[in-house]
Amino acid sequence: MVTIGFSQTKTDTIVSTIKVGDSTIDGKTINKGKIIPAEPDTLNIKNLKDLPEAAELDQKWLEELYSNALYDTIYKSVTELTYEPVDYPELSTDTLKARLARLNARTPFNVEYNPSLESVIKRYLKHRRTSLERLMGLSHFYFPMFEAEFDNYNIPLEMKYLSIVESALKPKARSRVGATGLWQFMFATGKEYDLDVSSYVDERSDPISSTSAAAKYLSRLYKIFGDWDLALAAYNSGPGNVNKAIRRSGGYKNYWNIRPNLPRETAGYVPAFLATMYIFEYAEEHGFKPERPPFQLIQTDTVHVKQMITLDQVAETTGVNIEELQFLNPSYKLDIIPKIEGKTYVLRLPREAIGVFTSNEEKIYAFAKAEFDKREKPLPQLFNADAKVRYRVRSGDYLGKIARRYGVRVSQIKRWNGLRSNNLKIGQRLTIYPRKPVVNTQVSKPKTSVSASGRKTYKVKSGDSLWSIAQKFSGVSVQNLKDWNDISGNKLKIGMTLIVSE
Repeated sequence: MVTIGFSQTKTDTIVSTIKVGDSTIDGKTINKGKIIPAEPDTLNIKNLKDLPEAAELDQKWLEELYSNALYDTIYKSVTELTYEPVDYPELSTDTLKARLARLNARTPFNVEYNPSLESVIKRYLKHRRTSLERLMGLSHFYFPMFEAEFDNYNIPLEMKYLSIVESALKPKARSRVGATGLWQFMFATGKEYDLDVSSYVDERSDPISSTSAAAKYLSRLYKIFGDWDLALAAYNSGPGNVNKAIRRSGGYKNYWNIRPNLPRETAGYVPAFLATMYIFEYAEEHGFKPERPPFQLIQTDTVHVKQMITLDQVAETTGVNIEELQFLNPSYKLDIIPKIEGKTYVLRLPREAIGVFTSNEEKIYAFAKAEFDKREKPLPQLFNADAKVRYRVRSGDYLGKIARRYGVRVSQIKRWNGLRSNNLKIGQRLTIYPRKPVVNTQVSKPKTSVSASGRKTYKVKSGDSLWSIAQKFSGVSVQNLKDWNDISGNKLKIGMTLIVSE
């Protein structure tokens, strides 16, 4: 087990130079990436108000980014594809044939017309317009990253559309069997391709690391089959299933000829990919109006992290919204960026915040260290996610409670232990593969009181932040505190009372 430590860089004046809750460092106010002297009568940027209607739309956008609903919808549509003719007069068969022929001429995939593909394309155009426009908006952020990685490995750039079929561009998408991230890597396959999975980090959710791994895997599959359609099918169901389908078809190696012998999900996989490619390539002709993403990739940049820091601490010192930081840095499972010997972790920020962060690194890291030092409970230690624990069921335990303790799902505990029901017996042993650290150290509990409504409350003290308060209460997040107390920013007042339980 590796214990996380801090850099021993000497800092004389630590927190006194940083005023938490606004954007002032050493008496200077941060404004759009520049440091300007603070004056008594100048407007504090933390007091500026957003337009409520626009903020509401932003919130809906962020909910869409982190919800799994679109991923589940796409997964269901691929596994349950039907190929009956669809009435969609806006696209004639002749027009579709001509466009597919042009697309086929400029891509190594076999984009040839057949009635099944026509059915899928028209079904998507007729029933999935809204979700496709959302995906087109998100693609402006993710596709430049994908294209750069695929170009490094000589993968066709059109392979970027596979991420839509795989994950609906959800970095944290997780399938029922545990495949995770934009490219849906299982744990073992991710490890095989050097994707780091630990209590703090899951690189299967990192756009660049996971795309590099996907490119290596696809390149390997193409060397086996010599055909990109078959490589796609193997990516979904494994090379063994594709080889079985080739044998059962009598030796055919064209995807459409072996498709009847493939698993049901894989049979819909390549048509879904080709239909997505067609719609994105001819989006303008079909009148799509993509939703604007929160960022274009070019509007962001990265910095190497030199010391452990939390996204909440970055938000407090740079003024960047915590939800935006979570969107830009999806691989940090606990919203903590660790510092581990021999590892390099990066923080992606909006460009205007890069200058603020790099110009004030020492002070920001000093503030982070000071916050860690005054925590009322220890930081979770780093452990690899392939470590397993044996848990003994105690009185009062139930599967949901145990699942929350280890950051896993009830269904996973049942699968790992061959359980057919939710019933447990005291003393029963369970095998669990934790997805979050569990700290058994006994610590003093923060002082709380119970309100008239029965909810626990906490009085804010000097030096408190939303993040540090959340760490004092098991299972409570910064977003919980914001929701329960109707807080929109990160600013707290000493003495204010916060609700800290549902």
